[in-house]
Amino acid sequence: MTTTPELRETCARELLAAADRVPQLIAFVGLDGFVDEIVHVVDTRQNAASYQRLPSIASLAERLAAAAGKSTNIELVNQLTKLGGNGPIMANALARLGLKVTYLGALGYPDRHPVFDDFARNAEVHSVAESGHTDALEFEDGKVMVSRTVQLNEITWPRIQERFGEKKFAAKFESSDLIAFVNWTMIPFMSDVWEALLVELCPRLSGPRRKMFFDLADPEKRTPQDIRRALELIVRFQVHFDVILGLNEKEACEVAESLGVSGIARDTEGLVTLARRLAERLPISTIVIHPVSYALAISGGAVDIVKGPYVASPKITTGAGDHFNAGFCLGKLLGFSNQTCLLCGVTTSGYYVSTGTSPSLVQLAEMLHKWPAES
Repeated sequence: MTTTPELRETCARELLAAADRVPQLIAFVGLDGFVDEIVHVVDTRQNAASYQRLPSIASLAERLAAAAGKSTNIELVNQLTKLGGNGPIMANALARLGLKVTYLGALGYPDRHPVFDDFARNAEVHSVAESGHTDALEFEDGKVMVSRTVQLNEITWPRIQERFGEKKFAAKFESSDLIAFVNWTMIPFMSDVWEALLVELCPRLSGPRRKMFFDLADPEKRTPQDIRRALELIVRFQVHFDVILGLNEKEACEVAESLGVSGIARDTEGLVTLARRLAERLPISTIVIHPVSYALAISGGAVDIVKGPYVASPKITTGAGDHFNAGFCLGKLLGFSNQTCLLCGVTTSGYYVSTGTSPSLVQLAEMLHKWPAES
């Protein structure tokens, strides 16, 4: 599996050639919102200023397991406080790429939380609920998200109608090139919102087909019945939109299990098989699966795979998947092939992970030119 210089140069050229089109693209994204604290877990502390972090999720698990029947103290050290939630991170990334973005979600109510102020300078933002809170415990081999989400119980269709307005929502829903609903798992009434849109707004749609993106966001804690209902609703949107379902590796396996698909290996060949099985059961335009080092997409039975850039020392990993989603959706909006869309996705994610910031369109093209080499 390689990402050739020729493919990267083609992608960079197509992105720069589309620079005038991107500001004309309109995205409507929702519906979550979190204040994220990126933290390290202390292993040993030398003094008030110096400590060593636990390096892996396994080391934290061992520490916790050793405390069973006793007790223990886990020290967290804040590295960064930032806007969080799949929706705000994806929407902010789209805005940085140059799209005209409207965001609706849980950014603080009645007053917006200050952590979203920079986001509000890049996009049109509206809030209908208090934001959630996440401690993102980052390790060398992944992250553990510890979230408080009760605030998201306020995200309902009646509350959206009351605090944002049905006519305003309908106007955005009917005019945006991309509609993205993410973090279904943490929004208990998201499926009800989707059902209301299918019944009340979708029958009024006219004009060319547009893109609709969904990210369930780690549905492990939801029941198989809940997951199947969400998937059935997503498929129903295909009547009106070109639907894209984005999944990381873990989410793909959880969705597959809820649909009765199991016993497939977790290597690349197995994920290709898994993608084909999911596509058979979910008749939508595109299914995307993005493990850490590569990504694949299936449309019309054809599977494309693209390897991502090598980042030896990530500055941040929380939000990497949301940046992938933003880059992939940009490619779709520009009419790129799935292969090029995947490359847009992994490069957007790679830029964010390596720098801690979201790329502009020009910075995205520059990274494609200056692809990091594996050591």
